[in-house]
Amino acid sequence: MPVLIAILTILFVASFIRSAFGFGEALIAVPLLAFAMPVGTAAPIAALVSITVALVAIAQDWRHIHFRSAGRLFLATAAGVPFGLWSLHVLDEHVVKMVLGAVVMAFAVFALMRHRQATLHDDRHAWVFGFGAGVLGGAYGMNGPPLVVYGALRGWSPRHFRATLQGYFLPASLMTMAGYSLTGMWTSTVTRDYLLALPLVLVATLLGRTLNRRLSGQVFVRSLYVCLVLIGAMLLLQSRGWLGG
Repeated sequence: MPVLIAILTILFVASFIRSAFGFGEALIAVPLLAFAMPVGTAAPIAALVSITVALVAIAQDWRHIHFRSAGRLFLATAAGVPFGLWSLHVLDEHVVKMVLGAVVMAFAVFALMRHRQATLHDDRHAWVFGFGAGVLGGAYGMNGPPLVVYGALRGWSPRHFRATLQGYFLPASLMTMAGYSLTGMWTSTVTRDYLLALPLVLVATLLGRTLNRRLSGQVFVRSLYVCLVLIGAMLLLQSRGWLGG
């Protein structure tokens, strides 16, 4: 019972953060769930939760999705995934996470210290961030950081940011879940734990949307960069073997 409570609590918090900011549940859920279950079980559960949050968010705010941006990011991600899978065999995971964590933290701290934020005015560079997300997603299941940086640089409002990333994450998570199913990772245990958590996931998604709608644009962007600092720290901890994942 204590293990189940811990699992449900982790999924609730992860779903709330994903709904409020549009990303981050896998980076939170998978490492923490790994303390209570095998990663091979935690990752499919996180993917199912991702699909659920994305479906609810899209149903609520589909009018705020930048479909062109989401489409370009997704197509570039699909192209980057094979390179990520290939990198698993040639690059040391701990070194990659250490470098990525340091770069993400440095960029976020620099952005927080600047009085004038850098911006991208169109989607011409979306393929760079989408491809990077695909490489990182295919290798280590962490496609979020490049997408967050892109959304912040585009200056999307909190509602557009949340909705557009869900327009990206839904097909990406469906593709991931199909892979888990084909490889036998979608088990009855995964389905059982997901169904147990589903009511809490739905409540957390609705609460997260409420917070998202109350954040001003400037506060939201700064919150994104603070989240990136925390993500970078988590990656550094993972690279040192101090955090699961």
